[in-house]
Amino acid sequence: MAIRIFITGGTFDKEYNEITGQLYFKDTHMHDLLEMGRCRIPVEIRTLMMIDSLEMTDEDRELIVHQCVQCEEDQIIITHGTDTMAQTAKVLAQNVKNKTIILTGAMIPIKFGSSDGLFNLGSALAFVQALPQGVYVAMNGRYFMWNNVRKNRQTGFFEEES
Repeated sequence: MAIRIFITGGTFDKEYNEITGQLYFKDTHMHDLLEMGRCRIPVEIRTLMMIDSLEMTDEDRELIVHQCVQCEEDQIIITHGTDTMAQTAKVLAQNVKNKTIILTGAMIPIKFGSSDGLFNLGSALAFVQALPQGVYVAMNGRYFMWNNVRKNRQTGFFEEES
């Protein structure tokens, strides 16, 4: 069975406006990244939203939960903004059972060329196939349990809470 990839936005898919210097959303870069990474795993991609995670609402999280519950795949990757990734992981863990869900993202937009996004995506693809059912965050080459992860805002890296 294919791996389901849900797109929610975040820095992962932001574009850069060279004139204004602002970041914005246009389309997901997922297809290009999978091709660039020479991915040969069957995937099903669906864009749920294209927003910054700081703007994500409870209703947005409910939509993500609903889509995870309803999809036939039991291995799911969600691209997500890093600022509230742990919050969404908690909601998913409380509401979705019998699936392996990996949330991942990027600290630097893919379009910048030096993004960590391709590496994080590759890690998420490996982790979703290897880890038991549950909800995880995959960043910086590591995976974290949903209930033991935080973004260190001083270093820009994800780490265990304890």
